[in-house]
Amino acid sequence: MLTTRKGTLRITAVALGLSLVLAACGGDDDDNDAASATTTGAAPTTASATGDASATAGASASASPTDSASPAASDTASPSESASAATGGELSGTLSGDGSSTVFPIMEGVAEDLKGKGLTINVGQSGTGGGFEKFCAGQTDFSNASRAIKDEEKAACEKAGVEYEEFQVASDGLAIVSSKETAIDCLSIDELKKTFGTGSTVKKASDIRADLPADNLKLFTPGADSGTYDFFAEEVLDKGKFRADDVTTSEDDNVLVTGISGTKGGLGFFGFAYFQENEAKLNLIGVKGDGECVKPSAETVLDGSYPLSRPLFIYVKKESLAKPEAKEMMKYVLGDEGRSITTEVGYVELEDKDYAEQLAKLGA
Repeated sequence: MLTTRKGTLRITAVALGLSLVLAACGGDDDDNDAASATTTGAAPTTASATGDASATAGASASASPTDSASPAASDTASPSESASAATGGELSGTLSGDGSSTVFPIMEGVAEDLKGKGLTINVGQSGTGGGFEKFCAGQTDFSNASRAIKDEEKAACEKAGVEYEEFQVASDGLAIVSSKETAIDCLSIDELKKTFGTGSTVKKASDIRADLPADNLKLFTPGADSGTYDFFAEEVLDKGKFRADDVTTSEDDNVLVTGISGTKGGLGFFGFAYFQENEAKLNLIGVKGDGECVKPSAETVLDGSYPLSRPLFIYVKKESLAKPEAKEMMKYVLGDEGRSITTEVGYVELEDKDYAEQLAKLGA
């Protein structure tokens, strides 16, 4: 099952990934072409409980006949279909969610498993911000997030009458990576800010620090709707802005992996699980905060010694939690099976007491 679940990460948005690599590898005369390939608001990848995935992030792709429709496909459809005479411990009906591409692999695995119990879960990955837009508009039952909900998003939900429960489901580290050809061992928080922040004049790795290679850099970052983007902006850029030049963005982490690994001088960041899935073709960079340089691992994320550790969340509508489908889904996510999926796809389990606190919100 490990190969099946992780294997689906590799097939998402392959066509777009290749186009980004071609754009990134061009010279200065290709800047306009690269810009046209840049994805700043990618349409969500939707996975049904069968584990099928289709990418629509700026590229056309043929969907399998068994692929589920995107939860945003119909504004009039109810996001949660009621159970119909569920018996013998089986569930029936459909739940829809969207949001963080970081949390997506967890929910993809949950969807695969609960398909066997008769429950269909459609999951998009349009980014944390994009997910909250749909969630607070009442279009989805749950929203995956790689950061906590913002005040303006809370206000949007309140205005729409959407009440919700917040569940922390795992911990993660933000991985700073480069291509194999551009070997960088460690960067400080200040050096990351110098490279990615607005007004940056860094063009080569050696512009960051004199002892680094003189390779021309091509930066790859999540898009503005991504919780990973927000986390980096807050923790590294001191809530500042990203540079706008020489950067390729996408909400799809698989696209970033393809771009960085396939480009000499490629440098960027995404969730640690995506590095673990692709570590054979990427160089992991340590991060120096106030102390020693530390690389992300299960241990350093859990104990907080890695400077870019973060919590992962699922927000669920209280209206949906009143029905058996959503409650059972969250029990599964927070139970032994869901915890197994969490570690299987590369994230870090919470402590037992933390899971108990989350389960208590369900009355479990």
